[in-house]
Amino acid sequence: MLKEFYIKIEGRVQRVGFRRWAKLKALEIGNISGFVRNEHDGSVEILMRGGENEVNLMLQACYDGPLLARVDKISFLLKTKMSDLPPIIDGRFMVF
Repeated sequence: MLKEFYIKIEGRVQRVGFRRWAKLKALEIGNISGFVRNEHDGSVEILMRGGENEVNLMLQACYDGPLLARVDKISFLLKTKMSDLPPIIDGRFMVF
């Protein structure tokens, strides 16, 4: 069963390699498509889709992030905002 999450990660998450880490983590876990991008407010957003177990593993990993990051909060965003997002390309996890 496929699962999809659109999350916003707040804290010290920019300029610490979070986007690169997210891409590598998605590849390591496998079966996750989507993207990660920095936002103007200093947060990072991730849209991910994949197998239920894999997406749950990725979500759990995001609570820690890379070594230099400090994750203060993860929010689940509503799909209504997704209309301005790039589409998910199956089999690819991209950095924007």
